[in-house]
Amino acid sequence: MRNETRVAFNGFTKQIALLNSISAASEKFTVTPSVQQKLETAIQESSSFLRLINVIGVDEKDGESILLGVGGTVAGRTNTTATARSPRDVSSLNSDTYSCKKTDFDTAIPYALLDSWAKFPDFQTRLSGAIIERQALDRIMIGWNGTSAAATTDRVANPLLQDVNIGWLQKYRTKAPARVMSSGKVAGKVTIGPTGDYKTLDGLVYDAIQLLDPWHRKRPDLVVIVDRNLLHSKFLANIEKAADNENELAAARIIANGTLGGLKIVDAPFFIDGAVMVTTLSNLSIYFQTGARRRMTKDEPERDRIADYQSSNEDYVIEDFGLGALIENIQEAA
Repeated sequence: MRNETRVAFNGFTKQIALLNSISAASEKFTVTPSVQQKLETAIQESSSFLRLINVIGVDEKDGESILLGVGGTVAGRTNTTATARSPRDVSSLNSDTYSCKKTDFDTAIPYALLDSWAKFPDFQTRLSGAIIERQALDRIMIGWNGTSAAATTDRVANPLLQDVNIGWLQKYRTKAPARVMSSGKVAGKVTIGPTGDYKTLDGLVYDAIQLLDPWHRKRPDLVVIVDRNLLHSKFLANIEKAADNENELAAARIIANGTLGGLKIVDAPFFIDGAVMVTTLSNLSIYFQTGARRRMTKDEPERDRIADYQSSNEDYVIEDFGLGALIENIQEAA
């Protein structure tokens, strides 16, 4: 790296050391709880989707989901001359458990890129932002695509980080299979069209709502998270009315303002192909263990790069399984 880059990078590592009350950031250290919370807030704020869900610090590595889910109704009346009133436990019977697993977020940045940033006064912000943004995107990718937590992950075999942790959809498949539909009249697929399981995508979403607990089915904050490709036939005519160079903008506007089965559409990054999920965004959580983030930032001249090694213990949690449903393997009828 160039000399001015060296000065800027040394300032970056000295700031990390100062914030965490350590002698040098080039040695592995535990991020202080206050700095960890600031990092977590920055990661969440870097993604519009993460800002809509819960990102929560927990003290224990394992435990029960912590947000209060009301597992049923509480209103009623008791003839107290005959019996005492009995308050209903509002903690949901459909709540998830969590087990925070160590996840490495190791980032390498080549000297050439650092040299191009060194002339800017916000060098430290740019470098921090690049590291934070990738962690945010990876968390979303794992949340939708994660199916296992391998001891050693394989990025080539699992390009969508399927083996890094168990995500929200896999939690439904294993812990609430009655709320998952993956087959219709034809095994292994749910079809849409004149001869399919459902005539329209709207009809499929209406039916998916029935998989929720009765007291959740008319909640005003229900949304439908949907694979964008499934919207193609429903909104194709409207999108094609726009000029070619406006198609993408038209698609984004239609999705932002559109509904399916009466529910607002959410276009979530990295959501799986051929699927829809009905839930509330507040039903999706990422838990991280406080005091368990480790970090080391150092120069690696043998690779012409700097490296930022970080790890965090975390898990993907469904707060109330009765507040969601997943329909997958959706295809157009032949």
